[in-house]
Amino acid sequence: MAHLGSQRYDSAARQLERTAARTAAAARGVMGVVVAVAAALGALPPVSVAWLAPALAVELGWTALFLWRWWRGLPLPGWLVAGDVAVTVALCLAQRHLVAAEALAGGASWVAGLVTMTIIVPAVVWRPPVAVPIGLAVALAYLTGVRLADPGQDVTVSLGIHLVQVLGIAVLMTLLRRSAASADGFLRQSARAGAALMVERLRREDELKQVGSVHETSLHTLTMVGLGTYDGPSATLRAQAAADLAALERLRDAPSPDGAPIALDALLDQVAERATGLRVRRTLSRETVPGEVAESFARAVAEALSNVARHAGVREAELTASSRDGEIRVEVADHGRGFDRDRLPPDRFGVRGSILDTMRALPNGGADVRSGGDGTRVTLWWRP
Repeated sequence: MAHLGSQRYDSAARQLERTAARTAAAARGVMGVVVAVAAALGALPPVSVAWLAPALAVELGWTALFLWRWWRGLPLPGWLVAGDVAVTVALCLAQRHLVAAEALAGGASWVAGLVTMTIIVPAVVWRPPVAVPIGLAVALAYLTGVRLADPGQDVTVSLGIHLVQVLGIAVLMTLLRRSAASADGFLRQSARAGAALMVERLRREDELKQVGSVHETSLHTLTMVGLGTYDGPSATLRAQAAADLAALERLRDAPSPDGAPIALDALLDQVAERATGLRVRRTLSRETVPGEVAESFARAVAEALSNVARHAGVREAELTASSRDGEIRVEVADHGRGFDRDRLPPDRFGVRGSILDTMRALPNGGADVRSGGDGTRVTLWWRP
């Protein structure tokens, strides 16, 4: 259960986009180096060095950006891909100054190789409604450049190849994205189911706390027996002993803490859904934490939301979860009537016990409650 919840944050869709982007960056970088070498070696008339040198300088500069993104494992930004398309289009239109006649006639010029890669990369970064028109524009620029260099050149084969490339990569990426989305849907349902079970377990534990108070009566019963209060068979004593035994049995069956990782935001989402009489606006970042940490957060948040519903005089609250510099922070805020924490009656255990003490019992955990005329803000934090 918790394992599936944690897998949700190793999202198949994000993994696909990350892997595809890094693969595309590496392929584009390698292709950029290869075509630059091919262009330099094939610089035969009518290739103009005055055109080729600055063109290769720009192309290699752009190639270096792709290689740097690949080396750092960074995503491909839209500006980089758009710039690459612009560079390739410009090179296509200038083929009569950059490509030898023999390479142009065979359709195997260094510009043709660059065009193929420029068709692929946009499909990795953008969806088909954007990537397909861009791919067609690059192909059209290439064919236009060929015709400018040699008006008699037959471009039918090249056109067919480029169309297959544009449509093929678009279909492939669409199928991969759909498969990843389907996997994420399954993991999301598993995470929510796990979170619902966790919330139910917390509810049972709260009930068992009340049962625990009955457990105390068993000590009282034994004390009375030891003092000789019952000097013979007693129906009252039998009934009390049976009740005490049932309470102890329920305590024995209490679920034990589970330290396996769980999706914190899915759990908090379930807690917010169960807040009675309260509309909770949620902004929850995706985080996975150990089970006991998730339980502490959930118990404290449930108490904070319960306090809002009972005491704040409002019907709306905000729940946020975020991570910064490795620390996970969860906040519950409202704009109702505040309170003075120092003047809380001794029997108001919720803020002290269920919120502050619960979070402070966690290693590297803590909590703070601030309240005033503009409402109350409960801040919870934990650092791995």
